[in-house]
Amino acid sequence: MPENITAEQDQGERLILNMGPQHPSTHGVLRVILELDGEVVVKATPVIGHLHRGIEKLAENMTYNQVIPLMDRLDYCSPLINNLGYVLAVEKLLGLEVPARAKALRVLLCELTRIQSHLIWLGTHALDLGAMSPLLYMFREREEILDMYEEVWGARMHMAYFRVGGVAAEVPASFFVRAKKFLAGFPEKVDIYETLLTDNPIWRKRTQGVGIISSQDAIALGLSGPGLRASGVPWDLRKALPYSGYDTYEFTVPVGKGGDVYDRYLVRIEEMRQSARICEQALKTMPAGAVLAREPKVVPPEKERVMTTIEGLIHHFKIMVEGYNVPEGEIYAAVESPRGELGFYIRSDGGPRPYRLKVRTPSFVNLESLCKMAEGQMIADMVAIIGSIDIVLGEVDR
Repeated sequence: MPENITAEQDQGERLILNMGPQHPSTHGVLRVILELDGEVVVKATPVIGHLHRGIEKLAENMTYNQVIPLMDRLDYCSPLINNLGYVLAVEKLLGLEVPARAKALRVLLCELTRIQSHLIWLGTHALDLGAMSPLLYMFREREEILDMYEEVWGARMHMAYFRVGGVAAEVPASFFVRAKKFLAGFPEKVDIYETLLTDNPIWRKRTQGVGIISSQDAIALGLSGPGLRASGVPWDLRKALPYSGYDTYEFTVPVGKGGDVYDRYLVRIEEMRQSARICEQALKTMPAGAVLAREPKVVPPEKERVMTTIEGLIHHFKIMVEGYNVPEGEIYAAVESPRGELGFYIRSDGGPRPYRLKVRTPSFVNLESLCKMAEGQMIADMVAIIGSIDIVLGEVDR
């Protein structure tokens, strides 16, 4: 130390380090600029934009139906819930009422989606922290859900199954059999996950007291979903602002206390149990009837009519190619995705295409809280903190 500098004045040199965009634990092309004092993080600045695809601008040049597959690509771990938020917004603009069976099917499929999303999150999050076994268990259950998806509409990830007015088609009877069998054994599987992790001393050391964010800071930063609830705020859109009939189902909103990585883990574990509970209720109370609203100007005719009558073919062709006019106005509709509040703002000029579409994605907003969570933590804890936020870069950059 130079003689003219005292120990109090010597703050040491700060190291600027890039974490990502190729780092595997950022789960995508996220770059975080870390300012370090030794191994302690003084400041963390997320840098985004490597994956930008212009989805919102693309939607302005497509009909309302053509936009639906784009929504699958926002959060590729939760495509059905993305679809639900979008079609709910369009249905609000149209003033369209959805049949009861379609609502129940939407809830059932969305909660299965929430389970498989949390499974892939927990498996990869545990792997990031050195636990390999949980990934194998969780992908086993996730595969069962994806197999059910494939049985319903032939795809495992990007389904585009929800439609304005309901769902694309009736589900096969065998789907209900497989769903009941899966849900009957799933709570025991969650118990196994907890046996592997919850009281594991290494897991506790890596997660407890790490990445803490208070309820006040979480609210101020717009944090939502499991991250907000882990800080003690019982805010869940399915309860607070129910949609698609969620107010008719009994379930509990899990809430944490400490707001650390461990609490965010516990909240998601309990959410999987509650989602299974909702699915069982949906199966028991599944109403009969149509799965698409009877609105000829918006909803295309049945496939049989399209294939056997010229009127049905023309009707189908006009809706699919030209679209349908949506009343002029603006609307905002939000759903509770596995990552938090997923909202869709649509501005209509009365034509067949959105004049403006803006998506409020939870991963983008939640990423802001990383700056607060990282302050004063060790550099080795950054992997745990980023994983606990559960971001999907597809909806961060859009």
